[in-house]
Amino acid sequence: MNPMNTALTIALSKGRIFEETLPLLAAAGIEPVDDPESSRKLILDTNHDDVKLVIIRAADVPTYVGYGAADVGVAGKDVLLEHGGEGLYEPLDLKIARCRLMVAGPEGLPNGQRRLRIATKYVKSTRRFYADRQEQVEIIKLYGSMELAPLVGLADRIVDVVDTGNTLKANGLVPLEHIADISSRLVVNKASMKMKHARITEFVERLKTAVAGS
Repeated sequence: MNPMNTALTIALSKGRIFEETLPLLAAAGIEPVDDPESSRKLILDTNHDDVKLVIIRAADVPTYVGYGAADVGVAGKDVLLEHGGEGLYEPLDLKIARCRLMVAGPEGLPNGQRRLRIATKYVKSTRRFYADRQEQVEIIKLYGSMELAPLVGLADRIVDVVDTGNTLKANGLVPLEHIADISSRLVVNKASMKMKHARITEFVERLKTAVAGS
């Protein structure tokens, strides 16, 4: 068998998702040789010659997997909701990096008769949420520090992922409406699933066992 047909490239992002994925990968028999926190490598070797880890931005994981640059990856459901999931299977909820996608803002109703302004990096999810409620809002795309937007009058509300809620509270904001429960999911390239079916199916099953035992 051509070894290229069984080689596995796994896309991960640094930070919380990576840290919480490592024990699941270890339970599935895969461990990085390089320390991802100290190494500057973007492609990490593992204890298997034919398994590589690629370290990329969280928002890019679905793109790398969707286009086949990686066979499988781990991405938050918030990222997948924005991406749309083209070219991907989503076979497993890893039940890690849990949080909630929420509408948040100052308590009370905004003043004025204009449309609500919503600051967020989750534009598609926000648009769907308010469209389902038949509310017309103005969406302002930001890339970070969402909590600042209501404080300086840029927006009335924000849509962001909320874990403990401490950052909201520290900035005088409160969670107002729940949009979705978020956790990290395993995603698989559809073409890779066909070409490397046995290898990827075995990997998914091992991860399922690891998740069930965690």
